Amino acid sequence: MAFLMKSMLSNQVKNLGLGGGGEESKEESTPSDPAAAAGMTREEYEEYQKQMVEEKMERDAAFAHKKAERACLRVHLREKYRLPKSELDENQIQMAGDDVGLPEDLQKMVAEDQVEEEDKDSILGQLQNIQNMDMDAIKEKAQATFTEMKQAAEQKCSVM
Repeated sequence: MAFLMKSMLSNQVKNLGLGGGGEESKEESTPSDPAAAAGMTREEYEEYQKQMVEEKMERDAAFAHKKAERACLRVHLREKYRLPKSELDENQIQMAGDDVGLPEDLQKMVAEDQVEEEDKDSILGQLQNIQNMDMDAIKEKAQATFTEMKQAAEQKCSVM
């Protein structure tokens, strides 16, 4: 209990500015050399810093490459759906520098979509669509259209 009271009162006194030289002892105890603060020699610390910089550069390059892949995907989708181009995406692809393409899994998906679209465009794809159609609904629409045309023609033509 005494310890708790002492720590609370000393903190309050230090906050008031009456603590005296408590701040000076903190400054003296911290070493000015960052290598000594990390518990390493100067050479070890420099090597550590080099490794950190190299790792950061690798992470940044990987991140830029991923951003360029995403931009490439957006460009591909814009071309596919005939949407306006984006300058930002083209800049990201150029900044990556390497030959950036779609990731392999996305390339597979795009290839599957293209195969499906080609199948739908073929004669066999059209025949499959005919099987899925509701023939009764088509007959009803055709008869309704024919009767409308017949009535319009009778109203306009005096011979009929």
